[in-house]
Amino acid sequence: MNEPSRILVIIPAFNEEASIAHVIETTRQHLPHADVVVVNDGSIDHTAEIAAAAGAIVLNLPYNVGIGASVQTGFIFAARHHYDIALRSDGDGQHDPRDLHCLVESIHNGSADVVVGTRFIENRGYRASLPRRAGIILLAGLISTIVHQPVTDPTSGFAAFNRSAIRLFAHVYPHDYPEPEALVVAHRAGLRIREIPVTMKPRFAGRSSITSLRSIYYMIKVTLAILIGLLRPAAALEPEV
Repeated sequence: MNEPSRILVIIPAFNEEASIAHVIETTRQHLPHADVVVVNDGSIDHTAEIAAAAGAIVLNLPYNVGIGASVQTGFIFAARHHYDIALRSDGDGQHDPRDLHCLVESIHNGSADVVVGTRFIENRGYRASLPRRAGIILLAGLISTIVHQPVTDPTSGFAAFNRSAIRLFAHVYPHDYPEPEALVVAHRAGLRIREIPVTMKPRFAGRSSITSLRSIYYMIKVTLAILIGLLRPAAALEPEV
């Protein structure tokens, strides 16, 4: 009889005191056997204390390092503690925890090393501003060309990773534009990527810092970052120890 997989849910969080307890509680409801680690990215509110009180493992970074370095911290923790599957979710409550099981099952069936939850394969009510949607479409086209398969949601922060992907991203993970660049890094390292439909909800609290103008600026910069990254040697998969 196979032993059950050890699963870790990585939640990067910066000043998410209004939503983090809700995110942890609903995550544990839908994946009761998973461990939850909150990477507290230098928050100046009570995110860390609330996350610990809600039962999460809390990794406190000394200052705000950004989403990419925060997520990589979670991967390093997952690799060092030999988790079989890592899931990445956000601390703002937009990702529907009912979809966590689908991400896990997609890793379990062995069809991919990285499974990304996409908002765009099915119409589940998600609405993006016109500039943001146009930018995502252009970026999706670029990444689809690079990885030689359709990619619809390259900015999704809702995903699952097997042991090979955990080791890769513990070693090298993009810090500036992590979600889209990570897809290219994974492909160049020989990992298999798959998308499955998920539901995106409104933020549980607060508001996004990415405005329409910022989204255009973001897409231009991430496109340049991806193209420059292609000039570097591909990352190699780390051996399992």
